[in-house]
Amino acid sequence: MATDSSASGDAAHGPLEQFEIVALEPIQIGGLDLSFTNSALWMLIAVATIAVVFAGGMRRRAIIPGRWQAAVELTYRFVANMLQDNVGPQGARYFPFIFSLFLFILFGNLLGMVPYSFTYTSHIAVTFAMAAVVFVGVTVIGLMRHGVRFLSLFVPSGVPMALIPLMVPIEIISYFVRPVSLSLRLFANMMAGHTMLKVFGGFVGLLLSAGLGFLAPVSIILIVILTGFELLVAAIQAYVFAVLSCLYLSDALDLHH
Repeated sequence: MATDSSASGDAAHGPLEQFEIVALEPIQIGGLDLSFTNSALWMLIAVATIAVVFAGGMRRRAIIPGRWQAAVELTYRFVANMLQDNVGPQGARYFPFIFSLFLFILFGNLLGMVPYSFTYTSHIAVTFAMAAVVFVGVTVIGLMRHGVRFLSLFVPSGVPMALIPLMVPIEIISYFVRPVSLSLRLFANMMAGHTMLKVFGGFVGLLLSAGLGFLAPVSIILIVILTGFELLVAAIQAYVFAVLSCLYLSDALDLHH
């Protein structure tokens, strides 16, 4: 179907263009689309960057660490302490998963700030997949550890018997909403931040084309401030996703009510 060229041109350069999934290598198996996309490419870049950063940082293993080694060790201790504080000693066996999850989200968020890159954490399909893995994982762990007693998680302690028929459905709904809220929080924050940066970046071109170039520095200053804020959000959202995963794991291990 034909479309208006001006309209399509405006849409192509709109703030949402940066979130478009592009098939770099089309792959069709039967009726299933398994194309290698820009999202998959940047996931591989993120994993490769993590490997290079941590392998390089731990290469010398000096007693007095340099800045690179210190940053790597600080990140390791940060996640280890977060797991210890929220799960306890029994959470140590799950450290590799939480550490990998945190780094995958953090580097995905930060690499998304690089011009002409792609932020895979700005897509609900990606964030929901990660949240679903956490949800299914902690549920399986809880069932394996406690068996049928795991269902007591849905019965709040100290609640009068008369209120249990009301509270149990609420607890069940809140439990199954966890992956939705976990994925929406990350997706919405990253998408909103990048959209806002794109909009403010477009203001510079509009001001110049309107002959108001003297106002362009104001927009540039705002972009710099917003970029710093978005970098902070990128780190915070990786932390929030990881710490909530720890809390869900703690619930499954200890049956917190």
